[in-house]
Amino acid sequence: MTAAMLRLALFQPDIPQNAGTMIRMAACLGIAVDIVEPAAFDVSDRHFRRSGMDYLERAAVMRHDSFAAFDEWRRGSGHRLLLAETDGATPLPDFAFQPGDIVLVGRESAGVTTEVRTAADASLHIPMRPGLRSLNVALAAAMVIGEALRQTGGYPRRDGHEA
Repeated sequence: MTAAMLRLALFQPDIPQNAGTMIRMAACLGIAVDIVEPAAFDVSDRHFRRSGMDYLERAAVMRHDSFAAFDEWRRGSGHRLLLAETDGATPLPDFAFQPGDIVLVGRESAGVTTEVRTAADASLHIPMRPGLRSLNVALAAAMVIGEALRQTGGYPRRDGHEA
């Protein structure tokens, strides 16, 4: 895993099945995951383990005690923070991703705090039909990460080597 790899950050995740699904996706695609505590569940939760299956051990997961600790780490590492939210300022197809970006998704029940929103370098939304509220957080994360990988040439190669 390189310093310029894309990362997915989960802000205080509520639902273990969604977190497990996103970590499984990250393991398969070579994306590092940051979990910003506190999470609403313990990583030993059976639902979390079942949704992540045996992929949890193959994912690069870093846990951060708080958003402040995460934000200090990511700024010191030179990562841009991109907030994916239902009312983000920039439509996903219009955004230019860079290697090393961190895509952050909020809590299923409450999104993110003002502190997180203020710290983000950009906020993105997935355009949807009028009158519909939101996508599942794991599905939204997959769409944003997929576009970021496409733009940055970051999809793993079939021969097992990094792009």
